[in-house]
Amino acid sequence: MNPKEKNTITMFKINFTILFLFFINLSAVAQDKQAKELLSQVTEKVKSYNNIVIDFKYSLNNAKENINQESKGNVTMKGNLYVLNLMGVTKLFDGKKIYTINPEDEEISISKFNEKEDNAITPSKMLTFFNSGYKFSWDILQNIKGRKIQFIKLVPTNTKDPIKEILLGIDIQTKNIYNVIQVGKNGTKTSIIVNSFKTNQPLSNNQFTFVESKYPKYYINKLD
Repeated sequence: MNPKEKNTITMFKINFTILFLFFINLSAVAQDKQAKELLSQVTEKVKSYNNIVIDFKYSLNNAKENINQESKGNVTMKGNLYVLNLMGVTKLFDGKKIYTINPEDEEISISKFNEKEDNAITPSKMLTFFNSGYKFSWDILQNIKGRKIQFIKLVPTNTKDPIKEILLGIDIQTKNIYNVIQVGKNGTKTSIIVNSFKTNQPLSNNQFTFVESKYPKYYINKLD
């Protein structure tokens, strides 16, 4: 597996069981209820869309290891189906198989999707991952470019999880996710900032269909 493909898979894991590591006085209890209510509103909003198209900025930093990566990407989602473009690599999921298309190496990897596997994280789950596996609490409210962004702090309930915490930024007005900041126990900080969030867009009939004839010179690597 080449480095670009590994980076792309790492982004999804954001261990996007991404992305979210998303009490004992009365005030704390009240804030926890606020956090739960806001996350429920985000989930309901996501479920109401026929499809979602997102342009985002992705960054990964680890000062100790001298790692600093930045890239722009975009993803189109409809239910569990998706097409993700990041770091020059395209990942497409048609409901049964995942196609990883690497133009630089002229190679396509095809693997079956297994929902029971821990690493079987789809982009659509990035928007609702916080519904299980995390303790959450009310965090700071920030004004970012004129938008009120409320942060919810997520901490994994599994103490063996490599993620220390996740900050989930939610646009108070739209109830859409604005950004996700993940901090690993090894010091790695991963961030995704949504630059554009569009919904119910006109999509082609073959938006989530892999057409092998488009890649006549590519090596096809069937992993299953």
